[in-house]
Amino acid sequence: MSSVLKKLQKQHLSDLPNNQSVLVPQYDISNTSIGIVHLGPGAFHRAHQAVYTENVMNSIGGNWGICGVSLRSASARDTLAKQNNLYTLAVLDKTVSYQVIGALKEVLVASEEHDLVLARMSAESTKLITLTITEKGYCLAADGSLDVNHNDIKHDLSEPTAPVSAIGFIVEALKQRKLNNVPAFNVLSCDNVSGNGEKLQRAVLGYAGLLDKSLQAWINSNVAFPNSMVDSITPKTENYTVEAVSKAINLHDEWPIQREEFTQWVIDNNWQGERPEWEKVGVIFTNDVEGFEKAKLRLLNCLHSTLAYAGSLAGFETVFEATSDEHFYHFITQLASQEIIGSFIPPKELAVESYANDIIQRFLNPNIRHLLAQIAFDGSQKIQMRILPVIEDNLALNRSIKLLCLSLCSWFEFICQALNNNEKINDPMANAFSSMPELLSSNEETVVTAFLSIDAIFNNRLANNEKFKAQLIKSLTVLRNHNIKQIDQLAAML
Repeated sequence: MSSVLKKLQKQHLSDLPNNQSVLVPQYDISNTSIGIVHLGPGAFHRAHQAVYTENVMNSIGGNWGICGVSLRSASARDTLAKQNNLYTLAVLDKTVSYQVIGALKEVLVASEEHDLVLARMSAESTKLITLTITEKGYCLAADGSLDVNHNDIKHDLSEPTAPVSAIGFIVEALKQRKLNNVPAFNVLSCDNVSGNGEKLQRAVLGYAGLLDKSLQAWINSNVAFPNSMVDSITPKTENYTVEAVSKAINLHDEWPIQREEFTQWVIDNNWQGERPEWEKVGVIFTNDVEGFEKAKLRLLNCLHSTLAYAGSLAGFETVFEATSDEHFYHFITQLASQEIIGSFIPPKELAVESYANDIIQRFLNPNIRHLLAQIAFDGSQKIQMRILPVIEDNLALNRSIKLLCLSLCSWFEFICQALNNNEKINDPMANAFSSMPELLSSNEETVVTAFLSIDAIFNNRLANNEKFKAQLIKSLTVLRNHNIKQIDQLAAML
């Protein structure tokens, strides 16, 4: 196909299909300057933050072009440069739509072009630094402070003008702006990490303080690090994605991005300074990002984990397959409405019932192949954030925990069956599980007692709560003695 189709480039945008199925930039790409430097221009950024920024410029214009900075890999730069940094977003739902994105003006590779990267970041026209570098890129120690023993941090402290870490680049660019009397930029983490802005701020201030206390104080006074929450499933671009997108737009796009239709971006409202008017294209600015994070953990993530373990036990492979089953659909709908909603106070900007319904409808997207096995990874960590806090809050409120306990027992049984079948367990506590012969028992009370004894998972309040333990034993007994494929009927037996 690539040999007969023209490349996706500026001069060929007029060759796009003459219909409304492919949206193209509505602003002058060539005369839009850079206002944002983004560290980590991977798939999620290009499908999420870059698209919101594109939509702002389509709507009201503005110089919010993005300079993407890859800290080490040159693949994004080398691929996208051949098509003027244009790429296509394929929005996958029951129908598929396409949008050519022009917001990404350039991609730089920090390991090869650190002087140019610092020049972009320190330029007065740059108003904002955004990041998707994953939590490990913050170089934090276990206690949340800067890890001074991290190899990248040790390098940057010895050569601060030639940094390799995101933290080093941010601080060096701010140092140059301070020296040149250029106003500071703000720094917005877009990583899927709770309290991401606060964590990034600790790393930046910790590093700056080791270099120059006056710089640290200036950053603390002049730079905002708002927390944010992001959400949208972005499947990996495969060869078939390239073929399908190129065929649809009638131009060859070497690196399109695909994403579900649902997308969410919530940002702290506690900062000043220039930024795109994202609120006009769906971004929520709030004083309660934590509340949105809690809603996501309890509704999206709790239901995901429930489907991962119960669905896998029932023989399903994907979220779509499990949710499409009437028994599972009924069960997760009940779980959301009866035991999750009401366990927390939602943010005032969130219509929680509609949000819950939207999530379940997302699970029914036939074009998103989200593997249950993948969601099931690291269950010992995930249940501590996704399920156990809901149970604790419901116990404190004297609310039902029956469905939540069935969900948790699905994880118990998922681990027990893997042990009995000598299957690999993708979990940081896999070795600990393997050393517990009680988990091979056919006695449900023995199994539940063994799990509750793991103090790395269960705190004393839960482990010693008799109501909780009794419900788990009953739930595991029902689960083992009846067909989990009819999970809603199992719930009625509890």
